[in-house]
Amino acid sequence: MFGKIKDIFSAKERVMGPIDFKRIKTDVHSHFIPGIDDGAPDMDHSMELISAMSEMGYSKVITTPHVMSDFYRNTPDMIRSGLDAVREELVKRQVNIEIDCAAEYYLDAELMDKVKKKELLTFGDNYVLFELPFISEPPNTTDIIFEMQLAGYKPVLAHPERYAFYHRQFEKYTEYADKGVLLQLNMNSLTGHYSPEVKKIAERMVDENLISLIGSDCHHYGHIQLLEQASKGEAMHKLLDSGKLINTSL
Repeated sequence: MFGKIKDIFSAKERVMGPIDFKRIKTDVHSHFIPGIDDGAPDMDHSMELISAMSEMGYSKVITTPHVMSDFYRNTPDMIRSGLDAVREELVKRQVNIEIDCAAEYYLDAELMDKVKKKELLTFGDNYVLFELPFISEPPNTTDIIFEMQLAGYKPVLAHPERYAFYHRQFEKYTEYADKGVLLQLNMNSLTGHYSPEVKKIAERMVDENLISLIGSDCHHYGHIQLLEQASKGEAMHKLLDSGKLINTSL
């Protein structure tokens, strides 16, 4: 009985006042360019999402469309063209927020070629956001990371907490960090949105000081609403207070 009471109070203690999103400053993972991936389907939806980010307190967003050979064959020119259109619309609608672009590269057969040709879109200090398949780690993952670094890129692994094949191999996250790979946590993972297990892993990664970047991975308005929920969690406060987040300097 007393154990249950203790658990109830512990759970309540983990819910805190919302963070000030101005402290994060820059969101580094989103899908706001309309019509080129599974994010905003059109310009009106794009404006709704970006306006919401501005109202929450973000001063800058780096939007990162999917680049995936089988589904989203987005080129740097296509992404930059979409960014220009979004910027023009933001000016027309007087939305006060800075926006830039990079990409979320899927680790597939074509990525190595893009790396060697130095065709990757980057943000900040030559950071490259990449993601893995959700089924298993590709056998060439280490090779591609090495080639990225050899080419002068700084690899950033998107939402590592979501890869279930690492959940029983938590040491893999430390190995990535030791190799110089930055880890980008999805803020919504801290709400249990993806699964209770993803939330648990995300919180442990925060506790072990493995996270360098935080992102919304915003595709639609439901993700915006979840950000507000995540902002009240103890893990988010801990992450901001760690002083390790690079978002604040981008």
